[in-house]
Amino acid sequence: MRQRMLSIGDDYVIENDRGDRVFRLDGKALRLRKTILFEDMDGRELCKIQERMLRIKDSMEIEGPDGEQIAIVKKAMITPLRERWVVKLDDGPDLHIQGNIVDHEYRIERDGAKIAEVSRRWFRVRDTYGVEVSPGENDVLILAITAVLDNMAHPAT
Repeated sequence: MRQRMLSIGDDYVIENDRGDRVFRLDGKALRLRKTILFEDMDGRELCKIQERMLRIKDSMEIEGPDGEQIAIVKKAMITPLRERWVVKLDDGPDLHIQGNIVDHEYRIERDGAKIAEVSRRWFRVRDTYGVEVSPGENDVLILAITAVLDNMAHPAT
């Protein structure tokens, strides 16, 4: 993932391991609640990420292109030693995230098994980090979760 340096909102381009641009995240500025559209490179919406309003804990919602809720990402209340997050999925077991979210060094797990890893150590370029998704997992969902964590851990100033 690579964040654009001079953009209004939170805009990202996601490249695959060959360097091809495959997805883009378009942060919609000037809205009442933070909204990010996850699109393919032809501009087709794959999902929408929105801040949930009036909640005690920070959380963001991931919706499908038809507006159906897919997941809610929340920071865990108790965070000993390192950050912990939970992803409540509408159609499966919860995902758990542990590691250093701010520095882009963490794992996403289901039932204790790693399904994705996020790391900056694979790159030397500023504002770039890698997301390795296990075979058979939903790439768009994992990348949307990663974008949520990035936005919640690095709020706009």
